[in-house]
Amino acid sequence: MTTTAPPPEYAAITEACGFLDRSERGKLALTGGSAKEFLQGQVTNDVESLSPGTGCYAAFLTPKGKMLGDLRILDTGTELLLDTERVALQDLFNMIRRFSIGYDAQLHKRTLESGLLSLIGPEAAAAAGADELPAAEHSHIVIELDGVPARAIRTDVGVDLLCDASRTAGLRDRLLRANAIEVSEATAECLRVERGLPRYGVDLDDTVIPQEAGLNERAVCFTKGCYVGQETVARLYYRGKPNRHLRGLRLSGASATGDEVRVGERVVGKLGSVAESARFGWIALALIRREAPVGSTVSVGDGADAQVVELPFA
Repeated sequence: MTTTAPPPEYAAITEACGFLDRSERGKLALTGGSAKEFLQGQVTNDVESLSPGTGCYAAFLTPKGKMLGDLRILDTGTELLLDTERVALQDLFNMIRRFSIGYDAQLHKRTLESGLLSLIGPEAAAAAGADELPAAEHSHIVIELDGVPARAIRTDVGVDLLCDASRTAGLRDRLLRANAIEVSEATAECLRVERGLPRYGVDLDDTVIPQEAGLNERAVCFTKGCYVGQETVARLYYRGKPNRHLRGLRLSGASATGDEVRVGERVVGKLGSVAESARFGWIALALIRREAPVGSTVSVGDGADAQVVELPFA
């Protein structure tokens, strides 16, 4: 996946407010008196500590600590809202259906029933009419825009609006009237790559342990009780050193997701997300083995050069 970021759109998401439709994300809900208890034993973060209006980011793993997907969990007070990359939705659905037996936890499908608009930029809250939204990531409140009810959710780069699918077009029109600019997925992806945030299905898959991708701080709680895959995650954190790390690559030219990264003849990784940045030129994310430390020069694809850098890009 090679992306470009047109400068006008890029300016919108870095200086004002841009938005795009992300309704295709997988969306579920859990209700019942044991919903939190159940999910606490299945994901990496502390679900039981959530209170209404808060949320967290987490991963769900194989018993060997490899990622099956990542998700956002929101506590509304009456249910837990879950959303994940569409590619991971079936695994999340299967996990809940398989392991929730015996718990008072009911699963509800919301992917087609709910729309999701992502607002990106410093003016996102104002454009969403959500000035009262707390600053903490994953905090959320119910708002109404021109008669359209929605849940405003704080993200790392702005605000998401979750609504009934039938009202998504109305929210879009409201945002355009508020001078928000509709941007492409490529533009939003470029900002994500610049910030060094990996995406499941592109940079992450079922071979990756969270620590390798730098996700421990965001997604893993080391003081909660047991969960699936905990032993591997804890052992690597307290005793081990990952053989590979998520790094940035400054590329000498256009490359593509999946291109091999080499030191000499040795393959040390492959490109994940790739973007042509208005600020940094061609850049990429990749899980790179320790043989290619930060500052080293590597070969990519058919022989183009790249420099390994720390994330985020600067």
